[in-house]
Amino acid sequence: MDWLNYHHLYYFWTIMREKSLTAASVKLRLAPSTVSSQLARLEEAMGGKLFHRQGRSLEPTDLGRLVYEYADRIFALGRELLDTLHSGPSTGPLSLRVGIVDVLPKLVARRLLEPAGRLPEPVRLICHEGKEEALLAALALHNLDVVLSETPIRSGLSVKAYSHLLGECGVSFFGVERLAAPLRADFPRSLDKAPMLLPMPMTSLRGGLDQWFAAHSIQPNPRGEFDDSALLMVFGQEGEGIFAAPSVIEEEVLRQFQVGVVGRTSEVRMRFYALSVERIIRHPAVTAISEAARQRLFGG
Repeated sequence: MDWLNYHHLYYFWTIMREKSLTAASVKLRLAPSTVSSQLARLEEAMGGKLFHRQGRSLEPTDLGRLVYEYADRIFALGRELLDTLHSGPSTGPLSLRVGIVDVLPKLVARRLLEPAGRLPEPVRLICHEGKEEALLAALALHNLDVVLSETPIRSGLSVKAYSHLLGECGVSFFGVERLAAPLRADFPRSLDKAPMLLPMPMTSLRGGLDQWFAAHSIQPNPRGEFDDSALLMVFGQEGEGIFAAPSVIEEEVLRQFQVGVVGRTSEVRMRFYALSVERIIRHPAVTAISEAARQRLFGG
């Protein structure tokens, strides 16, 4: 029976992650010649070349990419094992490291995370906001416990993770009273030619709104496009236009931004997900978030 040399595999995995043999050697604290010879032995065991030269760079072969996918999962599982073994009683607060995809409305993130603060044991919340790809990479490296997103994990990504639906809701349209009042009577037709503040294209909310506008023959008058939902609402608070937000945070929007509701629709659906490397969530704070979202926040 052939046995896999995990030291050799780890050297190869490090080369892939550091993007060069020299950088990997520094990371591993080994001479480049040592790392090179161990790589050659792994290639011999794998039955083919894992890299080919492209100028001064090393590029993975098809075999190299395949081996890397397996290596990444193997070492991620090893880290998960150690995390599980070392997660005994702690004298400090429980840490919850959360990634929040930047297009997720901040008020939704706040509502989703709120149950973690109500656990019997104190929870130290560490939040990182960023692009989905960067957050998923951090999740795969176990630098995050969970990522909150408005979309499930897209197919084709190399990250091995799972999407847990927390809930869904319709959307509400808001505006300062001088804009909202004349638009309520004939909603949604009243939105035709109305000044509108919109999320950026390619977001799930924008896609849903565009389809809904088309279905109702509505052509809004875009006054601005934003990739930050909080900034969009600030402009809405100043009377720059009507804006849409998930109905689940309607009360918070009304209270915080001093605007009124123009109308609501359940035809545009917003969904929210917890992304994790675990098929079954075990982190107690993430479990509390998931259960509260499904049972209370989104109406069970």
